[in-house]
Amino acid sequence: MRQGGSPPTGKWIGSPQGGVKAPDAILLPDPATRFTRTATRLQTLSAGHPMQDWLRFMAELSRAQHAAAAAPAFSTGLIRAALEQVEAAGVPPLAADAYHRGPIWRDGLAVLLGTFDCGKLPAQVAVVMQDLRRRDAVDLEVLADDFLNGGISESEEGAALYVAAALQVYFTSLASGLDSSSLRLLEERGLCPCCGSTPVSGLITASGQTPGTRYLYCSLCSTAWVHTRAVCITCGGSRALSLRGIEGDVGAVKAETCDECHTYAKMLYQAKDTGIDPFADDLATLWLDIMVAEAGWARHAPNPLLLVG
Repeated sequence: MRQGGSPPTGKWIGSPQGGVKAPDAILLPDPATRFTRTATRLQTLSAGHPMQDWLRFMAELSRAQHAAAAAPAFSTGLIRAALEQVEAAGVPPLAADAYHRGPIWRDGLAVLLGTFDCGKLPAQVAVVMQDLRRRDAVDLEVLADDFLNGGISESEEGAALYVAAALQVYFTSLASGLDSSSLRLLEERGLCPCCGSTPVSGLITASGQTPGTRYLYCSLCSTAWVHTRAVCITCGGSRALSLRGIEGDVGAVKAETCDECHTYAKMLYQAKDTGIDPFADDLATLWLDIMVAEAGWARHAPNPLLLVG
């Protein structure tokens, strides 16, 4: 106020505590919307896309995941005792390599497979699904362990796609039942605080109370967690980062490359496309992966649904 002047008449509209609102550190997933949103986005992106048929198939897979997530088996919540056992070990509550899976994930796999009409699928795909339906519990659990530990053999790549999809449903459903206030970001900020998995991509928000925030989205349990921008999600370096994209596109998806560790990660910009989805848009921009890989950078971690051929 100018010295000697009259006091302003406007009303105070700020926070009495002052400062800027901090973004939520961890956003838990909602199984009721996660997979159907990805399916809708994939269907939209498939129109006129060079990989149209594949994207439409992946949209069908996402719809099958939604059907599994909506099955009654996944509405029973978490087994608290199992979570406490893992938490006591000082690891993320749903750590993929420590959490004792219940057989319920196989029920989800059965629902997922049951949504497909094998008569309308390519013969090779139908054979893989039929074989998977015939497998016993022991075989399925071994395949799940191999996937979570990164040890899928070439002969099992086809089956691994559906196991990975079912495990995404299972861990997403489990994560949705956690109490976000009890969770903490990990010291290694590039890993999911719920299950310790790597992110599939990062999204820079354009709306809400804290626009411009970068969230990483877990490739397994769909949890999102805040991560400082202009810092490599692989090595934590900040001196040699660059954003690279395809000339002439809208710039909604870019590769953040790091010349310290020679890796890259996909970054999605909501301001460029409000309909963008961390999971669907990663699958629909494989051309960006190819371009950046040919230029010498390795992806920070694979998309679980692309571990197959």
